[in-house]
Amino acid sequence: MTREERKVILASSLGTVFEWYDFYLYGSLATMIGAHFFSAFDPNTRAIFALLAFAAGFLVRPFGALFFGRLGDLIGRKYTFLVTIVIMGASTFLVGLLPSYASIGWIAPVILIALRMLQGLALGGEYGGAAVYVAEHAPVGRRGFYTSWIQTTATLGLLLSLIVILGIRTTMGEADFAAWGWRIPFLCSIILLAISVWIRLQMQESPAFQKMKAEGTGSKAPLTEAFGQWKNAKIALLALFGLTAGQAVVWYTGQFYALFFIQSILKVDLYSANVLIAWSLILGTGGFIVFGALSDKIGRKPIILAGCLIAALTYFPLFGALTKAANPGLAAAHENVKVQVVADPATCGSVFDPVGVRTFTQPCDIARRTLATQAIVYTQAPAPAGTPAKVTVNGKDVAIDGAFAANIAKEAVAAGYPAAGDARIVKTGFLNALFNAQSLTIIAILTVLVIYVTMVYGPIAAALVELFPTRIRYTGMSLPYHIGNGWFGGLLPATSFAMVAGTGDIYYGLWYPIVIAMMTFVIGMLFVPETKDRDILTHDNP
Repeated sequence: MTREERKVILASSLGTVFEWYDFYLYGSLATMIGAHFFSAFDPNTRAIFALLAFAAGFLVRPFGALFFGRLGDLIGRKYTFLVTIVIMGASTFLVGLLPSYASIGWIAPVILIALRMLQGLALGGEYGGAAVYVAEHAPVGRRGFYTSWIQTTATLGLLLSLIVILGIRTTMGEADFAAWGWRIPFLCSIILLAISVWIRLQMQESPAFQKMKAEGTGSKAPLTEAFGQWKNAKIALLALFGLTAGQAVVWYTGQFYALFFIQSILKVDLYSANVLIAWSLILGTGGFIVFGALSDKIGRKPIILAGCLIAALTYFPLFGALTKAANPGLAAAHENVKVQVVADPATCGSVFDPVGVRTFTQPCDIARRTLATQAIVYTQAPAPAGTPAKVTVNGKDVAIDGAFAANIAKEAVAAGYPAAGDARIVKTGFLNALFNAQSLTIIAILTVLVIYVTMVYGPIAAALVELFPTRIRYTGMSLPYHIGNGWFGGLLPATSFAMVAGTGDIYYGLWYPIVIAMMTFVIGMLFVPETKDRDILTHDNP
């Protein structure tokens, strides 16, 4: 690797790390953001609105891909992803300065959501630019290895955000951090932005784009050519359903849903959960480079599809093992305590609520939602028409009334469920996590999940770049990537929990990534071409 090639990778990767850092800060601090910007609502509602504002960033990513992808194919890779990082960094910095609801009223959450959407739009243009820029600088036969450095950036950005948050939180104390210290990680991003912009300003345009411009073969309408002509639109659809949809759900399950599962379902405290995830990321991140380089030898398709298949086949046993290791009392209670919701089936509706905005009024629905929130496994039993709904714990009735949440928690603990703060639930610090058998077991399971992530994500940039010709490459690859990762992946945690709530099975939400990963495996095997040996300078030139 030459000095110039190392500089290209550093410029692209470092900037993208910082963008992912900015993006993840909001998700990690959503509870505190909800308390400051949605304080007019009750705690549950403000948490929902905070998460919806977070989801807004995912939902607009495909639109950023369209807008900035078109610019990248028209004016160049370098200038486009220079603009995206400025938008992303400035938006994040402004979140740290934004007055709370108590200071300026409803304008505060409106501005917050607008900033989140700007972040999503910028991220929609950033990834495609960085991936294309690196790939078009990479020598033939090394694109998987070179672009795999870009693939580390999402994980490194998440890891960096976790380390900064944990460090500031530990130094300041919980009270000060919740009051105002949460703003510091956002404000620190201005330093990272300055470094990224300075590095990117030193770079030259990619050789493939320069060659295309010199030959006059550029597209005058990249959007129309990429998605209005069937030969290219077909490739975009195959990229979405045969590569990125499965890659996205494996990625979000291994990093984000695993964190949600540990915290919200297994009831591990926030600090310990972040420590365990951080160690798994540290141990597993090298896999991006390994599988990216391996894809140069055996192909992109075998590695990505193998990752989808293996993940789909092993999620249930791995998450079961995670429960037994992190909260053995909960695992035992699921085996030994029988909880039933007994109700007239006509009074039980759907509790599927992935965006958290529905209000449930029927006792049957309220009970099921509450049980899922408390990680209590239940089954449903039909009752005669007109019979009031009730919940039984090992045969003992619990009325569904205004005190149901407190009463069911009390009865569940009495029957064998672990109480809050149970000594058997894993609790660890950063360093002693490596010297405790329980935390090491959890880290090992989480690291396996991260390795699945590296299998599907390490080669994906090279695969997408190679599918499209230079003149529409930025546009063509960005949209399927961001629909896959922004929609299929970004909505996974909320959708999976909604599935858990509707069935009473804490593992039922895993069917979401399993079905999509298997769909990608089948479509990818049958229809997606292998691309590792393509010359991207000449592929499909007019």
